[in-house]
Amino acid sequence: MAPTIAVQNHRTTTVAAKEDLLRRRNEELERELEKSLEREEKMKMELKKMWERVRVAEEAEERLCSQLGELEAEAMDQAVAYRERLVTLMEQLAAAQKLIQSP
Repeated sequence: MAPTIAVQNHRTTTVAAKEDLLRRRNEELERELEKSLEREEKMKMELKKMWERVRVAEEAEERLCSQLGELEAEAMDQAVAYRERLVTLMEQLAAAQKLIQSP
């Protein structure tokens, strides 16, 4: 009977050892899962912050483009006005030169 008891004790010990090993491995996996979920949550928060920064940057870009368009239109108006003034002055100068040169 002793050999049977020894074999049963060995099997019980082996089963208990395997259960203990599996329990420890399960706990380790649960800790890793928890850490992974925390990292995932942090990444989600970072992604939301980045998304907000991108949205703000896009809005700023749109405003700057709009302002640039307005400035370009204003510059064009000023260039046209300057050219018109220059042509008027040239015509006045030509008329004055004709008056000076005529007898």
